[in-house]
Amino acid sequence: MDKTCEEILSPSRPKWRKVAYGGMQPGYDDNYTDESFLDGMVMNANVVKRDLVKVMKDSISISQYLCIVSLVVCVWTFTLESNISEASLLILDVGLLGSGFLVLLLTAEKLSVSLLCNYLLNISFFISGLFILAPIYHTLTRSISSDSIWALTASLLVLHLFLHDYAGSTIRPPGALTNPTLTSNISLNASIVASVLIASRLPSRLQVFAIVLFSLQVFLFAPLITYCIKKYSFVLHLLFSFGLMVVTLGFVFTLHRLLFVLLSSLLVFVTVICPYWLIKIQEYKFEINGPWDEAKLCFDITE
Repeated sequence: MDKTCEEILSPSRPKWRKVAYGGMQPGYDDNYTDESFLDGMVMNANVVKRDLVKVMKDSISISQYLCIVSLVVCVWTFTLESNISEASLLILDVGLLGSGFLVLLLTAEKLSVSLLCNYLLNISFFISGLFILAPIYHTLTRSISSDSIWALTASLLVLHLFLHDYAGSTIRPPGALTNPTLTSNISLNASIVASVLIASRLPSRLQVFAIVLFSLQVFLFAPLITYCIKKYSFVLHLLFSFGLMVVTLGFVFTLHRLLFVLLSSLLVFVTVICPYWLIKIQEYKFEINGPWDEAKLCFDITE
């Protein structure tokens, strides 16, 4: 007989109650459920409805950083081919440092004089340390073949792009409450090692110092600058991103036309195809919630 017949034949049996921690109830199995069990079932309660335009705007940050890394690779290539002199590299370093501080002053909300002086002091120590270590970097990979250096550098850049925090910054922004994540730090270390490997193949120590300083400025401070621009004005963030894409594609086109086609296709894939793909697969998302789910706390246990 089914459960309904058992209840009719046993009128003296106590009524089943829905309790979380009461043990077995007399006359009922441990896994017993009544007809109201499925009344609390909810479908797709936590599914987020995404808008295509919003997802495309959010993907701009990824395309932007892809262009930044592509520009760094272009500068590396031009330097290795002796198309950029030492003086030009140093001027580029000074220009990047000055423009970065200018953007930080104009966009940061909680930037005090003491914090700015702390930044300047840390950067002076940072530049002095790089200049002292340049002779070591110059001879670091002398016994390693160039093919191994190129392969390792490419692998480290892929790891850097894969683990990079595209929504945050590699340096804690002024006024931020959280520090960079572990994966973001691993990504930063991978880019630093790649920069040192490339610099070790240059002929002069001054070039080594200039290219390492350029690379570390970009990998360390570019995410901070772009984060501050995005927090200050999203329209300015979009304009800066599209301008950066145009400049990057122009440099890549002068470097190699096949690379230009590959980078253009990658940007279109990230900015247009992936958001559309995400919206389409959302239609197949099916989530069921009900009384059988684990209870979730509605407050923060750390408070």
